Amino acid sequence: MRYTILILSLLVLLLFMPAVQAEDTNEWTALGNAALDAGKYSDALTYFNNALAQDAKHATALSGKATALNGLGNYSAALEAADATLALRSKDERAITARALSLFRLQRWSEAVTAYDAMFVFQPNLAGPCCNQGYAYMQLNNSAAAITSYKKCTTLDTTNLMEWNNLGLAYMNAGDYASAISAFDTATAITIFNATSWNNKGKVYVALGQYNDALTCFNKALGIDPNFAEAKANKEEMTGKSQTFYYSATTVATPPTLNRLGTTPATPAPEETIMATPSASPVVEPSVVTTTIPVAAKTTFSPLSPATVVLALIGAAIAGAYLVARK
Repeated sequence: MRYTILILSLLVLLLFMPAVQAEDTNEWTALGNAALDAGKYSDALTYFNNALAQDAKHATALSGKATALNGLGNYSAALEAADATLALRSKDERAITARALSLFRLQRWSEAVTAYDAMFVFQPNLAGPCCNQGYAYMQLNNSAAAITSYKKCTTLDTTNLMEWNNLGLAYMNAGDYASAISAFDTATAITIFNATSWNNKGKVYVALGQYNDALTCFNKALGIDPNFAEAKANKEEMTGKSQTFYYSATTVATPPTLNRLGTTPATPAPEETIMATPSASPVVEPSVVTTTIPVAAKTTFSPLSPATVVLALIGAAIAGAYLVARK
């Protein structure tokens, strides 16, 4: 009888034996990296959180989490994850890149400029970050530095319409009108259907006292967008007049809408190199994304898993054979 009880006890233990966990920290991290590459930021965040539940100081998982959070628009949490990574591994390139983008999107312009400098140490030739740094410099009223960044940006991405426009704005703010005209010429050569560039070019001609040329530019802008309020006001100021045309070169011009970008509207870059344009509305942080992702347990109990059922059947057979032999 006691042998029967012993065998039955073993069967009960087999039924409740924990199933082997499929993924460990490195496997969860690998899944997160694959999801990042596919642009599946929510899935990536889940995987990285699972990895961090097993090892809270896993630097690669932390930097991946920062990148995923940036992709989801949760820039404050992304910055926190990037800083946590760098506290563990100070030269983690992915964390440095994620940190720069987070600061830029949070409109912490001075810190963003410095963060991009740190990024350029190992990734010096990415157009998007150069454009972003130029934008940040413009918000800091540092036209000379903005020109340097935008020149590099347009060298790396020669057909980026709005960045040529932004370079022209930077030259305008610096009072270098000849260079501004050249930049706007390039923008209008990329596409003639760009009301913003024509309007800005007209303002440069006004500053140079070339009023007929300015009026031509304003007319072209209105031909593209008849409702362009700023171009309308500029044309009215110019028509039949020769007096000084006033405008402020201390702030970045903002068109009323983005439908004036012509036939080549700006396209967001990948999450680590998302570009912003001074001629567009300032970047606004979206609503915070919830990050309370379910975390996989280290082990899971599966009493009906195939392995445990097979083991239970084998044990039952052995027990039956033993009982028959006893008789």
